[in-house]
Amino acid sequence: MNVRVARAAWAWGRGVSCCRGASSHLLPPSGAVDVEELLRDGTAAEEGPREASVRRLPGQCSVLLFPGQGSQVVGMGRGLLRYPRVRELYAAARRVLGYDLLELSLHGPQEALDRTVHCQPAVFVASLAAVEKLHHLQPAVIENCVAAAGFSVGEFAALVFAGAMEFCEGLYAVKIRAEAMQEASEAVPSGMLSVLGQPQSKFTFACLEAQEHCKTLGIENPVCEVSSYLFPDCRVISGHLEALQFLQKNSSKYHFRRTKMLPVSGGFHTSLMEPALGPLAQVLKAIDVKKPLVSVHSNVNGNRYMHPKHIQKLLVQQVVSPVKWEQTMHAIYERKKGTEFPKTFEVGPGKQLGTILKSCNLQAWRSYSHVEVQEADEDPD
Repeated sequence: MNVRVARAAWAWGRGVSCCRGASSHLLPPSGAVDVEELLRDGTAAEEGPREASVRRLPGQCSVLLFPGQGSQVVGMGRGLLRYPRVRELYAAARRVLGYDLLELSLHGPQEALDRTVHCQPAVFVASLAAVEKLHHLQPAVIENCVAAAGFSVGEFAALVFAGAMEFCEGLYAVKIRAEAMQEASEAVPSGMLSVLGQPQSKFTFACLEAQEHCKTLGIENPVCEVSSYLFPDCRVISGHLEALQFLQKNSSKYHFRRTKMLPVSGGFHTSLMEPALGPLAQVLKAIDVKKPLVSVHSNVNGNRYMHPKHIQKLLVQQVVSPVKWEQTMHAIYERKKGTEFPKTFEVGPGKQLGTILKSCNLQAWRSYSHVEVQEADEDPD
């Protein structure tokens, strides 16, 4: 089982040389990696003797979490460049995207990096580059990985890590997704509001009243929906800007302890993103998606993917559905009392997912680590 996970995880590493310029094709290039062989290896491992997996104690296992949009920061990637294949990843990204992603990630400006069309590919590549660093420093973490999950665009990185699609294919899908979401967000003034509530907070009622307020302003078909479940009593609400401003002004009425507008350009994970569904669905149909060789959990329902067709369907649905991250954390970390928790590694910029894990499951968080992507660590040798 160790071998199959490690080989699945590095399918993307062997496929970076396959990329051609994005402008030369409508759909992503087929890769040089024989993913069928990886899949057969994984199936054989699952059907064969399981003594190795039985002997592995829960505390020896690992879980990888991949961050999403909003975690980007100028300088990310600087701490990764001396590790094997990282520069290859960024060179491949340049061919797929048509611009120098490494230069933008290292030097900004932040305003350009924050644009949806740029930050989604940037977080995707930085996260997989962080996996390269983790593999170099602690190879056993990769070999003993039992589950992965990614927040929003991070789910694409988790699937590439698990061998469900190749690096170039995943990056091209992220490129199309980001461009389509950027265009959809520019069509309607919208945003996202982080809300820290209380047990008595009335999220659904608040959204309904905010929609009614928008109607009084002449807005047709106003949108105000919960777009992310982060941890108990904490949600992200997305929709028309007027609706979010209404919620901020009336936060005490709905027992909201704190509200904060997020630095994003649109109301993601709501029906406002429907125009982005077609382009993403088209590109995913062209990708030969494989069954992940390590469990990957879907944002849409928190469950692990069981079939490649589910991946293609739910990645599209995810764009207009709330991210059920709290539910995903429960699905990954639920266990009998007294059972050890796996080691968790957040691979990518920021430590937001670690903060959320602490609020979802304190015991699981005690085994959490973050793979630094900004500054170079001291030489481990």
